[in-house]
Amino acid sequence: MGIRQKKHCTAIVLSAGRGKRMHASVEKQYIELYKRPVIYYTLEIFQSSSIIDDIVLVVGKGQEEEVYEKIVRKYHFSKVKAVVEGGAERYASVWNGLQAIADGRIGEESKTGYVFIHDGARPFVTENILRRGYDTVCKCRACVAGMPSKDTIKIVDDKTYSTATPERKYVWAVQTPQIFETELITDAYSRLMGKHAVQVTDDAMVLEQMLKMPVKLFEGSYENIKITTPEDLDIAKMFLLERRRQGWDLN
Repeated sequence: MGIRQKKHCTAIVLSAGRGKRMHASVEKQYIELYKRPVIYYTLEIFQSSSIIDDIVLVVGKGQEEEVYEKIVRKYHFSKVKAVVEGGAERYASVWNGLQAIADGRIGEESKTGYVFIHDGARPFVTENILRRGYDTVCKCRACVAGMPSKDTIKIVDDKTYSTATPERKYVWAVQTPQIFETELITDAYSRLMGKHAVQVTDDAMVLEQMLKMPVKLFEGSYENIKITTPEDLDIAKMFLLERRRQGWDLN
């Protein structure tokens, strides 16, 4: 991949989730791991990436100034060009991030190129994942990170009786980043926001439903977990300790 010829890449990092399953007094993305919040590790990867040009950080209602001061400014995340308020649901938060791009708040060049939509509570994304994603979106226009399922998956009915068992080779666990041509995903979300009943769980689903367009999957990592439960925090601590052994500064 020639970096000089690459298209402009903007990351939308979602940090507005409440994390009810964590049973903590603070949102999961702000829980500290080795004296730094989870969102720090996520933003650090995008900040240091040669792929990403700028970042839109989407936060909870009324948290914009606090997050800017305590996260963006404190840790010198210079690629964060906008901190915007999230919505009641994930799709609404993504839409707010896309609107920050569309209205030119982070520069005219960001209106074209690619957008990387990523969960703030998924701190183990890597530069290699971002590079694989960039290479894939250049060829396919829309792609999402994921990994083949390691478990047998059962489809169940309303009473939790098994109704089907898909072949494992066709079942992938979807992750983020989810990467799209900026104008393409903005068009799909614009159509979605005009609907009265919205039932989507990820960005690829928006493209599939609104534009009837298939989305390519590319390999993420089994370590690219989303921190959702207390057990995930324990796993994250182990991953970070391994990175310390590899030379990461966790002080």
